Amino acid sequence: MNAISEKLAFQTAATQSRPGAPSRGPGPHLVRLALVLVLILGAALVINWWLVEAQYIESTDNAYVQGDIVVLGPRIEGDITAIPVADNQHVKVGQPLILLDPRDATARLAQARGAQAEAAAAAMTARRQVTQSRSAIAQAGAMLAQAHADAVQTQADAARSGQLVRGGWTSRQANELAATQAAKAQSAVAAAEAAEAAARQAEAVAEAQVMQADAKLESATAAVTLASNSLADTVIRAPIDGIVGNRAAQLGQHVQPGQQLISVTPDAAQLYVVANFKETQLARMHAGQPVDLIADIDSGKVIHGRVDSLAPATGALFSLLPPENATGNFTKVVQRVPVKVVLDPGEAARAKWLRAGLSVTSEVDTRAKPEPRLGIWGDAMATLRRK
Repeated sequence: MNAISEKLAFQTAATQSRPGAPSRGPGPHLVRLALVLVLILGAALVINWWLVEAQYIESTDNAYVQGDIVVLGPRIEGDITAIPVADNQHVKVGQPLILLDPRDATARLAQARGAQAEAAAAAMTARRQVTQSRSAIAQAGAMLAQAHADAVQTQADAARSGQLVRGGWTSRQANELAATQAAKAQSAVAAAEAAEAAARQAEAVAEAQVMQADAKLESATAAVTLASNSLADTVIRAPIDGIVGNRAAQLGQHVQPGQQLISVTPDAAQLYVVANFKETQLARMHAGQPVDLIADIDSGKVIHGRVDSLAPATGALFSLLPPENATGNFTKVVQRVPVKVVLDPGEAARAKWLRAGLSVTSEVDTRAKPEPRLGIWGDAMATLRRK
């Protein structure tokens, strides 16, 4: 036994004195403690993120970029003579897009202008007739005054002649002649009065003719305006700044009023987003709240916007066939309400990839006093949440 004990003691001493022998490090309990601390820190960060931000962020991927697309068509019938724009070209407001043959419109405008000139001449003639009628009235008045004066004079002569006849100072023939002159003067007064009345009636007729001529002139002027509008309508212009697309017009094509020929989509700065949120997400949502928009086409970029308005009814009620829930087969479905989100003009202008119809994810910050998001940590958690 002593020999064996001595041998074991010698081997142990040799092992301890061997150079390069591995020494035992910290125990596994330190590693487990570090992992627990990391987990506790992560849980604390998640809980803090949820309490401070996440519970107030309402998100939906049922959102799409929208724009007030203008569909253009002709207002007159004609043949397309030129299309001075290319597909998907950016245009400015007022820029010509489609040209129609202007020959017929030009001829109609010349015809309308001729009718307008004729109506203007007729109106001028009618006014001169009114002036002439007024001159005739003045002349008739002067003649009536003269007739009255002659009648007074002849009546006085007839009266004096009657006195002379009774006194034997003149002949009965001279008295009869004086009476005849007085009767003629009275007839002249009646004729002058009739002439004055006729002149006044002629003035009324002339004034009515002026009104008729003015009405015809107004109608002719309106015809000129319509013809001028038709000539202007031979050029279809861009009503807004944007990009042309969906071109159906072809060179030489005969088109009719109301036919859809080309569309203009507004620039990115005029686009907006319609996000369809569930009814359970709308309790704290109102206009003016900040919104983060992440488009599927470029998920690495965030565009900022704000809530503009909430639709007055659910999207289902605005559909072509609204649901009728008063039936025996009722299944409750969570309704969605369209929410209009306007974009930050500066960021939208820089995002050249923005197009109407693109899918986006919309995140509305419903906090009473919105504060900055939690930086990289918040972005990471939001990304995980969207996934």
